[in-house]
Amino acid sequence: MGKILCAGLTVALALAGCAGNKSSEAKASESAQAPAAPAIPAPDADSLYAFVGEQVALGPRVPGSEAAARCASLFERRLSAFGADTVITHEAPVTFHNGSRAVARNILGRFNPEARKRVLLLAHYDSRPWADQDPDPANHSKPIDGANDGASGAAVLLEIARMLSTQAPDSLGVDLLFVDAEDSGYSGYGDEDSELSWCLGTQAWVKEMPYTAADRPRFAILLDMVGGRDARFHREYFSDRLARGVVDKVWAAAARAGLADRFPNSRGGSVVDDHIHINSAGIPCADIIESANPETGSFNPTWHTMADNISNIDRETLRAVAQVVAEVLYNE
Repeated sequence: MGKILCAGLTVALALAGCAGNKSSEAKASESAQAPAAPAIPAPDADSLYAFVGEQVALGPRVPGSEAAARCASLFERRLSAFGADTVITHEAPVTFHNGSRAVARNILGRFNPEARKRVLLLAHYDSRPWADQDPDPANHSKPIDGANDGASGAAVLLEIARMLSTQAPDSLGVDLLFVDAEDSGYSGYGDEDSELSWCLGTQAWVKEMPYTAADRPRFAILLDMVGGRDARFHREYFSDRLARGVVDKVWAAAARAGLADRFPNSRGGSVVDDHIHINSAGIPCADIIESANPETGSFNPTWHTMADNISNIDRETLRAVAQVVAEVLYNE
């Protein structure tokens, strides 16, 4: 957990007015005139699992590695094949806490770029260079597959792109951002230098966002560690403070989709993640991330270990998260 890295954001409070009682005839008339609920395409669990698998098959996507470059190219090809109107590759040099350097590659696919009403979805795709939480100390210097911590969120973005290619929501622009160099930070709780050592790709991207004040996304949703077995997603602490309206929207969508058991409507722990920098850039952003175990305070048992591989990915967790995101988009 870390402290909030941005300040000066305010949460708008919506004031609901009171209305008088209406006759049954008036209510029936309004019901008859109400627009039909939008048709929401169903995400495919096997498709989602395959999207995780093709990333993991490239090898650990450590920033600056050949596997990371191939993964970025994969996203470019997939986005183009799924009909993205624009695909932008943003490259930025980054320096890690240990002094090593790499070029981070962030990939942005834009659907319906002319729409003034936009939503941003993002996920990191890089994998951690060190399995520092592995129970075997001999593995602490080895890179991980990052099937859950990296590939799962990117897989949901790809599935959303596939769904958009078959049926796009009316009058809504959707931007899908695959970010690099998120997971090479070091832990130092309460240490601002430590907190800033994470999410380097997003920190670079927000400095050069391809938006004007007129077409900036109204809100954003970050997806991180969304493929674990029986995962639950509480309202992440910083999300609830910085983007409560977005969190309310997401968790209401989960309830409508019958997934309230997966998305308990209560606050979870705090996570230093890409959403903090998106919020600081003026785009309210919620983080959908697997909640830490309340008894141990730690993440999924595979977190930052060699066990974060394809064998520990749950198709139904992926499908549930993709369904909630689709519920938000197609009702927006």
